[in-house]
Amino acid sequence: MAVKKFVVGSFDDEAVLFPAVKKVRSAGYKIHDVYTPFPVHGLDHAMGLRETSLHTAGFIYGITGTTTALSFMSWVFTTDWPMNIGGKPHFPLPAFIPITFELTVLFAAVGMVMTFMYLCQLAPFVKKHVFHPRQSDDLFVMVIELTEKTRAEEVKAYLDSVGAKEINEQEVEAGWWLGRFDREDKLFSQRTTPVNA
Repeated sequence: MAVKKFVVGSFDDEAVLFPAVKKVRSAGYKIHDVYTPFPVHGLDHAMGLRETSLHTAGFIYGITGTTTALSFMSWVFTTDWPMNIGGKPHFPLPAFIPITFELTVLFAAVGMVMTFMYLCQLAPFVKKHVFHPRQSDDLFVMVIELTEKTRAEEVKAYLDSVGAKEINEQEVEAGWWLGRFDREDKLFSQRTTPVNA
């Protein structure tokens, strides 16, 4: 994984963060992510994130569970081991409904959790860089990725003008890797230069 450069700005109020995200985005800077201690309504739209497709994935997983249940039970009772149980037909659809429902829910639930964990890169032993130790405690942290067209000093000055309380520059691994949080990070170098104290 390549090391990327970021400018990190910290805000102490969502009323300052929300317009700052809109201004930073309209100025053309690339927002890597925004970390907040609680959900901020409308922040995803302000960041320009598209609508999630998780509900579509859930529907596909549910249909897969329905198809699996009906296909397997109909194959067992009509082809593999047809049995005459009290004169019932070999394809008693009403009797299949409970198992079909349970497999639909099981496939949808497990599939959506696994998809969510993959998209958010969450799993046991998967480690991601923490840009600020208080990013999920009491600070709102905006991370801007530096590209070839942006200069760090220019981004820092712009974050200062939109109300950031603490600004620094970091060089880190942008992705995720296997590791533990209780050990010192040696896979990346981090350079922090405070702008305003």
